[in-house]
Amino acid sequence: MTDRLGVGDPAPIFALPAADGSTVALSDFAGRSVIVYFYPNAGTPGCTKQACDFRDSLAQLNVAGLDVVAISPDPLPKLQKFAAAEGLTFPLLSDADKTVLTAYGAYGQKQLYGKAVTGVIRSTFVVDPEGKLSYAAYNVKATGHVAKLRKDLKV
Repeated sequence: MTDRLGVGDPAPIFALPAADGSTVALSDFAGRSVIVYFYPNAGTPGCTKQACDFRDSLAQLNVAGLDVVAISPDPLPKLQKFAAAEGLTFPLLSDADKTVLTAYGAYGQKQLYGKAVTGVIRSTFVVDPEGKLSYAAYNVKATGHVAKLRKDLKV
């Protein structure tokens, strides 16, 4: 079982390639709060629904002082296509070797259609301005998750 993080834990640092060709690091958000969410597969129905929900809520999240970063093991060309197809304006990061996914406990054994498999565990974290987790949720649902997150964060 992958170690899970909780509220108050230091957020694992990262610097990953982004769909737009840049490198995005957790340190880029120092002094701000950032939502870091992990998803399994760009362009699939659930991941598209979740990404579009974040896209549609981005203005309100930003006004509340929250940035958004999405991380998956997908290769950059797939992320570029996904961002363009869905009009996603927040960074989509590629963690091809799953190092960051593993550090956050978002990669490991999970249940898929009643079977134990190894893969990305759909997870969402909020990193506070000091680099600690103020929110940690594993096995989130693609549909309705952003609305629940906004309610939990009072955004």
